[in-house]
Amino acid sequence: MSNQVNLVGSIESDFVYSHSLYSETFYVLTLSVKRDSGKADLIPLLVSDRLIDVSKSLIGQSVYVSGEFRSHNQHDADKNRVKLYVFVNKLERLDTTNNVNDVFLEGYICKQPTYRHTPLGREISDVTLAVNRGYNKSDYIPCILWGRNAYYVSTLSAGDRIRVAGRIQSREYTKDDQVKTAYELSVNLLEVC
Repeated sequence: MSNQVNLVGSIESDFVYSHSLYSETFYVLTLSVKRDSGKADLIPLLVSDRLIDVSKSLIGQSVYVSGEFRSHNQHDADKNRVKLYVFVNKLERLDTTNNVNDVFLEGYICKQPTYRHTPLGREISDVTLAVNRGYNKSDYIPCILWGRNAYYVSTLSAGDRIRVAGRIQSREYTKDDQVKTAYELSVNLLEVC
């Protein structure tokens, strides 16, 4: 499989209507998955009303989620933004939370990776990965790599096919006096296909 996400965390929000397609209705909700550091990543989920009763709140409930990490181009006024979310294929309630955040992707490097050093001297690279799915569509997933993986990916080229494993990371930033959230895959394993 070229796109697999497995998460365990707790639901932070109620179901919010997203859209309907062929008599199937989709809702967005937020999953909180704690890191080892104690900080939580807040991950948007897209779930169908065919998987779960969306009339009942799941806030505070521990759940297991499997699905795919996907992207969607959202057109707002004169801007085009890429929205990232987990498309849920399975959602199960759990008694306890073990906080799992595992993602496995296989795809193509879209453009030459950006390699740099942080102010503290750590190596870091940014890569956008095109992950193919059915119906001639692709998801464009931003990835961040550290250390020797950052250097290694910087030696690769656009069009190279790679496999990566890591976790979905959320981070807040401020732009035009508004707090926004960015999502990316923090990669810990990299392999050239």
